[in-house]
This record gives sequence, structure tokens and C-alpha cells, in this order.
Amino acid sequence: MGSEKEKEKQKQQVEPWQLENGNPKVLTREMRHRSAHSMSSTSLRKKSDRTLVQKIRCALLRDLLSNFQEVFLGTKLSILIPAVPLAIAAHLYGLAEPWVFILSLLGLTPLAERVSFITEQVAFYTGPTVGGLLNATCGNVTELIIAIFALSTNKIAVVKYSLLGSILSNLLLVLGTSLLCGGIANVGVEKKYDRRQGDVNSLMLLLALLCYLLPMLFNYSAASHALNANPSLYLSRASSIIMLIAYFAYIVFQLWTHRQLFEAEDEGEDGHKDSEEQAVIGLWSGIAWLVGMTIFIALLSEYVVDTIEDASDSWGLSVSFLSIILLPIVGNAAEHAGAIIFAFKNKLDITLGVSLGSATQIAMFVVPLCVTVAWIMGVKMDLNFNLLETGSLALAVIVTSFTLQDGTYHYMKGLVLLLCYIVIGACFFVQRTPFNQADVTNVTLKSATNAVLSA
Repeated sequence: MGSEKEKEKQKQQVEPWQLENGNPKVLTREMRHRSAHSMSSTSLRKKSDRTLVQKIRCALLRDLLSNFQEVFLGTKLSILIPAVPLAIAAHLYGLAEPWVFILSLLGLTPLAERVSFITEQVAFYTGPTVGGLLNATCGNVTELIIAIFALSTNKIAVVKYSLLGSILSNLLLVLGTSLLCGGIANVGVEKKYDRRQGDVNSLMLLLALLCYLLPMLFNYSAASHALNANPSLYLSRASSIIMLIAYFAYIVFQLWTHRQLFEAEDEGEDGHKDSEEQAVIGLWSGIAWLVGMTIFIALLSEYVVDTIEDASDSWGLSVSFLSIILLPIVGNAAEHAGAIIFAFKNKLDITLGVSLGSATQIAMFVVPLCVTVAWIMGVKMDLNFNLLETGSLALAVIVTSFTLQDGTYHYMKGLVLLLCYIVIGACFFVQRTPFNQADVTNVTLKSATNAVLSA
């Protein structure tokens, strides 16, 4: 009798759109695709106490307040949400550009995590396949929107730097910190993981690296020495199409043919596997929130792009350092924190899914998509990231692949990856390449190549 009364009480507490055949609708593991990204975001969420909201008699007002409570208070990053209106106010009232820049970055952090949460809520109603596609396309929506705004103002260097920084931070900073913390926290415990997912991501990253290397090397080859930059641009566009095709195949591999490799399982506080969960936002409410969050992300992204040069001048830091180091760290802080939390729990499969998955998504989807969008916009963006940047990426991919090859981990591996990231960060910190002369390295290297060929 007691259990039946509890069930009836639960039915009265849920909203009509949460019921199915009179019972609370739940999402079992077979009905959803729990990726590492979604598991990482879940680690930063907290349950909202809806006791006061449920006492409101007006159904419309109750639903509205419940949505606000879940969206704005259902995350441990809710303390950063006030940065969003503060950034808008700072822009409208003409506050110093560096303040607008830093407030916009802080505001993007909770918005990116909330987009992941809302995507999961929408996926609850659309099924695992559509949900997986939403996660695969919206996982790095912040980087994509920033890149599009930068392209619209012809700031190609910002696009390249920010996307390169996201890849480097995922491969070296996030994974290195996770291995270091996980290795220290689980000393004496067997630390193994399924390396098959990592192998697939490493192959994709090596393919992306090849597509980035060839346009750069093409510019320095003797055959193209007397030509202009058009052949390199054509090669970059062709390579971008190839990478998008490869990413589509990767999505099929991830969501259909080898889905079991990318499934993430977690245990709740009671030690039992998380087998079912209940939706907290309706379908149309989720879609409306997703549109609204995207609009705010676009607005803050525009502020970031417009103020990055002023922030660079004010702080005495190069645009390359702000774009490669600061932007990815702050913009992806929520995702990074989730990956490290699971490393502490010795659940490295989820950590690898977050770090390597994000790096693969940016390298194989966001970057070639930006080249394609720039092509449509008439902007001449290629895949030539210059010698220093491409060399840093190559070393990061190679070091990460060697680190993960044996299927085990310890804190020393994490320390090496983290130190690699610090060295690369120091390199861009001391670099003082003029923002509007991003190709100065290419010019210098070409001159040296000319001297060698003429000799």
C-alpha cells in the first residue's frame, strides 16, 4: 500500500507531458544514446527542488517556472549565468572592451553546458539516432558560431587559432590533466580502458593532420614555387569535402554499426548503473530553449570576436595566445571539468570519449565546415595553419597516440601531456606575430627556400 501511494504521489508531481499511459515516462538505456559528452555534462548538473513550484495552481505559470528552474538552476555553473546579462550591459553602455571580452567568455561557459543539457532533453523525445546526431552536431556549437562570426568580418586568423586551440586543449590539457588526476587518485588500482574508441579517433585525427599538412607543404614545394596561393586554396577546399565525407562515415560508425564502442555507462550514488531517467522539459519547450540559447551564444560570440584585438592590446598578449590558449580553456571549461571528474572515478573511457571525441569533431567537422562556409561567403580560408601551428598540432596528435597505445594509464603520462601543453602555450605567449600579418612566417620560410633553391 505504501509503495502504491508513493507512485500516485509521483504521478501528481509530474507534468502532463511527462506521462505515458498514465505513468511517468522514463528513458531506458535501450531508448537513448549515452555518449561520453552527455555523461560529462551530467556530472556538472544538480537536481532542482521543485516543491515550491509544484504548489502554484496556474499550470502555465507552473510550467514556465519549472523550465526556468531546470535551465538556470539545474547546473553547478549557475553562478556564471549572470555574466551573460552583464556582458550585454557592458557592451550597450560602452564599458572597456577587455571587460566585454572576459564577461562574454565567462557567459559562454554555462551556455555551452546548457545547450548540451537541452539537446539531451530534445533527444528524449526524438529517439537515440536523432539524439546522437544532435549531440554530434551541437557538441561544439560555441566554436562553430565564433568561427562564423570571425569569418563574416574576415578574421581568418582568429578562426584558425581558436579551432587549433580547441584541438590542442582537448588532446593535451584535458586529457593530460585527467590522466594526471586519475593516476594520482587511483594509485594502486588497476587502470585500464578500452583502446578501440581511442584508435578510431586517432586515425581520424591523423587523417585531419594530413589534410592540414599538405596545403602548407604545397606552398613550400618547388613545383608550386612560382604560383600564387590559388592551388593551395583549391586543395584545401577539396580536402575539406573529403573530411566532411569521412566525418559522415564516422557518425555512421558511431551511431549505427559500432555503437557499442561509444556507449558510456555510469553508476549512480547508490552504485547501480544509471538505467533510466525522466525528462524534465517538454519537447517544444526544449526546442524553444535551444533556439534561445543559440541566439545568446551567437550574441556573446560576436562580442568575443569584436573585442579580442582590443583585449590583446590592453593586456599585452598576442591574439594567437588569446585564441589558442584562453578561448578554448574558458569556452569548454564545463566539458573539461566533467572529463576530469570521471578520471577521478577511474572511468577513463568517458574521459577519452570527451577529449578525443571533441578533438575529432573539431578537426574533422568544424574546421572543414568553416572552410566550406568561407567558400560560400567568398572568403579565402584554407587549411594552411602555418608552420608553427601545424607543427604543434602534429606533435600533439603523435604524442597523444603514443600515450594511449597500450590501453593503460598512470599519472606520468598525464604529466607529460600537460607539460607539452605548457611548452606550446609558452611558445604562443612569447610570439608577437602582428595580427594582420599572420603569413609572415610563410613569407620568411619561402624566402629561405628561395635562397636554398637558387644556391
